[in-house]
Amino acid sequence: MDRNILFLCTGNSARSQMAEGLLRKRAGSHFRAFSAGTRPAAEVFPPVVKVMAEIGLDISGQKPKGAERFLGAVYFEAVVVVCADAEKECPSIFGPAKRLFWPFEDPAAVSGSEEGVLAVCRRVRDQIDMKIRDWLEGQGIVPE
Repeated sequence: MDRNILFLCTGNSARSQMAEGLLRKRAGSHFRAFSAGTRPAAEVFPPVVKVMAEIGLDISGQKPKGAERFLGAVYFEAVVVVCADAEKECPSIFGPAKRLFWPFEDPAAVSGSEEGVLAVCRRVRDQIDMKIRDWLEGQGIVPE
């Protein structure tokens, strides 16, 4: 399987981590999912881990990674940029990979009550999931 997809954001602590987990769940037999950040955070945002577990996805073992670790090491069919900051910071550095821009709100940047932060995480998770499902259907793949 050579169909590698990279989800790229700034901190690799929320959106790209959710997208990586969701693509694995929806089409893990068709694609290998990766995620990275332009300025990786120290850890995956804990509320994101919690809301992913709510839908049966354990991403607690995932760690933020810098995009540079993949340069020249992995061929990507597509690089999906999930935040506006990463879109500005990261010019086309992954060669011939198709570049997609799917901006989503950053749950890790939201402040407020725990329930409010979890609500944003759930909303963004569901938006990413729908975008991945739509994209897969456009590829002729029935999402799992």
